[in-house]
Amino acid sequence: MSPATLIVIAKAPMAGRSKTRLCPPCTPTQAAALAEAALADTLAAVAAVPGARRRLALEGHPGSWLPSGFDVAEQRGDGLEQRLAAAFTDSGGPAFLVAMDTPQLTPELLGMALVALAASGTDAVLGPTHDGGYWGIGLQRADPDVFAGVPMSSPATYAAQAERLRTLGLRTAVLPRLVDVDTIDAAREVARQAPRTRFAAALRASGHASERASGHASEDRQAVAEAAA
Repeated sequence: MSPATLIVIAKAPMAGRSKTRLCPPCTPTQAAALAEAALADTLAAVAAVPGARRRLALEGHPGSWLPSGFDVAEQRGDGLEQRLAAAFTDSGGPAFLVAMDTPQLTPELLGMALVALAASGTDAVLGPTHDGGYWGIGLQRADPDVFAGVPMSSPATYAAQAERLRTLGLRTAVLPRLVDVDTIDAAREVARQAPRTRFAAALRASGHASERASGHASEDRQAVAEAAA
């Protein structure tokens, strides 16, 4: 059997298009910097997993954040459901896929996911998030029906995806629950959990690592604006 593929599905970070739910308190430029840091952390964790093939399904163009050792492919499909299905089809074998919203991922956790996926009697693995979504999904065999009808970016995504896997008769192992970065509060929690990541450093640099710091930064910007008026 060929080695499993670790897939990262991502959009190239861009101000005004990346992590817009962090604005405010972040500016679009700060949100894009956080997105880039989260993506760099994710890719570094994937790159550190021994024995796995590495693939980036990308919307946009690679930047300096991309390490060596990744096959890069343009995302295919209209909407996330089709793009997820295409990423698995293009992998050509067993694969585990993550996005760029969990920069606290470690090589050990990714390795755990691959071990679970390779276990006898397992067809799929699924990692839930605190907000009702999921941070990772693995399949022994690509099947576009896995994602059919599953609402994406919804508080019901994980439940619907788990039910879809059950409906298809796929025996599924559940991975640890993680916090994903969709709000500023979640960003602060992830930075507290993984303070040595690029993401945590970028959040500190933004001035929004705590609610109090964020408030002071807003007051400083307002004072500068008033002084310039």
